[in-house]
Amino acid sequence: MKSRKASETLAITTKVVLPNDTNTLGNLFGGQLLAWMDEIASVSAHRHSKRVVVTANVNNVSFNSPINHASIVTLEAKVSRAFNSSMEVFVDVFVEDNITGKLSKSNEAIYTFVAVDQHGGPIQVPELVPETEEEIERFEGALRRKQLALILAKKMSPKDATELRKLFTD
Repeated sequence: MKSRKASETLAITTKVVLPNDTNTLGNLFGGQLLAWMDEIASVSAHRHSKRVVVTANVNNVSFNSPINHASIVTLEAKVSRAFNSSMEVFVDVFVEDNITGKLSKSNEAIYTFVAVDQHGGPIQVPELVPETEEEIERFEGALRRKQLALILAKKMSPKDATELRKLFTD
């Protein structure tokens, strides 16, 4: 199975925050942002696996700053690591300054997707090759995040989490 570069998994979308997308304070609903992130992350996972993908987990979501009504929002998703059938996908959310056009990062999330076959069963995905410094950093952190998730789900013993143990023993 051919490996893919992380850059080949990049998916970008731009949205405008409309009145139906906002709460009573005029800010984008968190749930709406989650839906947008899930959608763009699934495109990235599909680009990597070339298969139907399903959301397995939303590992981390950071709502760092509110996004106001009428804001132009750009979401960028990229697979950070591929495991056997699962893929970790980072989503970065940027808000565009209406005057300068400058993008400011406002939110981020980490999703996990699983590639499935025609019967809905997990199917193997290609390896991912990180290239940039950020891609390498996210790639290396993905195994620690996966091990932590497995420990919290009681699917892995802490003593078997070799990457997590390195954080405390090196």
